[in-house]
Amino acid sequence: MWSSGDVTHPLDPLSSDEFTAVAALLHREHQVRATPLATTEPGWRFASIEMAEPSKDELRRFERDGAIPVRRATAICFNRSTNETFKSVVSLSDDRVETFDHVPGVQANFTVDEFVECDQVLRAHPDVIDALAKRGITDLDSVFMDTWTFGDAVAPTEYRDRRLGWSDTWRKDAPGANPYAHLVSGLHCVIDLNTMEVLRVEDGGPFAGAAVETPDVMGEYAQKHIPERIRAASTREPLKPLLITQPEGPSFTLDGNLLRWQNWSLRIGFNYREGLTLHTVRYRDGDRERSVAHRMSFAEMIVPYRDSSADHYRRTAFDIGEWGLGFMTTSLELGCDCLGEIRYLDAVVHDSKGEPYTITNAICIHEEDGAVLWKHVDHDAGAEVRRIRRLTISFHVTVANYEYLVYWRLYQDGNIECEVRATGIMVTTPLAPGAQNQNGTLVDERTYAPFHQHFLVARLDMDVDGGNNTVFMSESYAEPMGPDNPYGLSLVTRNVPLRTESEGKQDFNFDTQRTWKVVNTNVTNSLGTHPSYKLVPGGAIPPMFDPASPVLKRANVIGHTVWVTPNSAAERWPAGEFVNQSVEDTGLGRWTKANRSIDNTDVVLWYVFGLHHITRPEDWPVMPVDVVSFWLKPFGFFDRNPALDVLPTASDACHAQG
Repeated sequence: MWSSGDVTHPLDPLSSDEFTAVAALLHREHQVRATPLATTEPGWRFASIEMAEPSKDELRRFERDGAIPVRRATAICFNRSTNETFKSVVSLSDDRVETFDHVPGVQANFTVDEFVECDQVLRAHPDVIDALAKRGITDLDSVFMDTWTFGDAVAPTEYRDRRLGWSDTWRKDAPGANPYAHLVSGLHCVIDLNTMEVLRVEDGGPFAGAAVETPDVMGEYAQKHIPERIRAASTREPLKPLLITQPEGPSFTLDGNLLRWQNWSLRIGFNYREGLTLHTVRYRDGDRERSVAHRMSFAEMIVPYRDSSADHYRRTAFDIGEWGLGFMTTSLELGCDCLGEIRYLDAVVHDSKGEPYTITNAICIHEEDGAVLWKHVDHDAGAEVRRIRRLTISFHVTVANYEYLVYWRLYQDGNIECEVRATGIMVTTPLAPGAQNQNGTLVDERTYAPFHQHFLVARLDMDVDGGNNTVFMSESYAEPMGPDNPYGLSLVTRNVPLRTESEGKQDFNFDTQRTWKVVNTNVTNSLGTHPSYKLVPGGAIPPMFDPASPVLKRANVIGHTVWVTPNSAAERWPAGEFVNQSVEDTGLGRWTKANRSIDNTDVVLWYVFGLHHITRPEDWPVMPVDVVSFWLKPFGFFDRNPALDVLPTASDACHAQG
């Protein structure tokens, strides 16, 4: 029988014992038992296990009456022998499997184990070894096989009924050197992941034989591997220490997964697919605990490479749906990833046998100084100034060659900022002598980095002062000159309520500085207006795809900046639950065809933003962070500046040299 163990709240993520219990129950009732990972013997694998979150009604009853919701988990597993995918709901409270359903025609997300196994199988395959030898590569320890997922439209027709992957091959110059420095161009394999059978070895392009010499590339970023000639040319002076200390400790409290700081309170969650999730975000306004959002997370990340060459035409990643940010989360290190007085949270995930493992220091929580919060200098009274103290909740993920660093920040004036930083190593491709490629930038000798885009989709389940909200599109206009506007100065705003899902499909408009407000029209503040939170867009990028493009068919979500839908527990993934080998969108593109009402109801705001990466030489061999962000700002939520009560910073907290 299930025991709550370390779980103290219905929103707490699954514990290690609960992961083990889910796997045991599915084995007991449906003979789901994973085969050893070291073999290619067909059998069962667990693609994902996560907590089935309680409904808002269940959470309200828990907070009001202490009624504990049934503790459930959702599991996706697949049978490698039959290539079938199953979705189940397991009741941990009742020690039973509630549902176990076959989901026809889909492929579950890739697993880390499959990624590792593909590398092992490919490097031992005689056709791969022979293809490498023809290119003068005989040291297999220097070779790395990087397996990607397929979209169904570009999968080989004869193999589309299989669970597929396709591989890149890379060569590194030395042990510990950059594994992504040298693409073995033209060498790609198609693999059946269930049987670990190499179905096809593609060996083409100008480098397939030994006739064309590969370019001399300096792709190293680790200090010990950078050539001496480059290190010796450095003129940079070393930095003096910068110490961030809080002698009295941090100003926030962390009770399990409940975080409190400067009138804010929220719960921190984590799962295999979204990674970090934020729940029940509230702000204490006087004697009232006011709700701002029920749940905020990233629901999808789509990275299409805009290069139709043989090396890249298949390269479109759904990093959240095909892989999972939780599985890709890395441990954070003090002094490198986080500075200051840090508190960490571990995260528990599982392997494809269903066995749990812990990512230590997966989530970092700390305070930061953010420069000036507000200031005014009066001619007579002098200066009044307050500094920003912000609370940052962060996690980092490594998805193959790229890193994504995610920061949610809470501010004393009620603002919420979400920032994403992309770094890591660009995919590069060698060019034959005299060859060019218009879909990328030359970053090294005869080596280009293809253009690509990173589309991120934030799922914002807002509850502004309650569960029923209406989203308004807000724009600014210059009124035409006339008798009432003789100097052309009049600037007015227009706020249009979005009543249906078709109206809720919105695009960014720079000319009108379009934003969106989540408004509670059932509540009136002391000024006679309605409280709201405004989405201030940042990093909104256009898709730039032909409407018939397979990518746009698979991910309708990137076709608009904002989507608004009525909240549904079954609608969490904007491009669909099963995007691996998908051919068409089964998420927002399908749901919104119903054109449901989004007027004065429980709404979800989906915001699409990201990086339009026109690659640069300065991004090579390791990319400095590229930063995008958006804001959620109170608009009429407070009657005045809520940070008037922030105290001045003591002068002895700073040092100056005269």
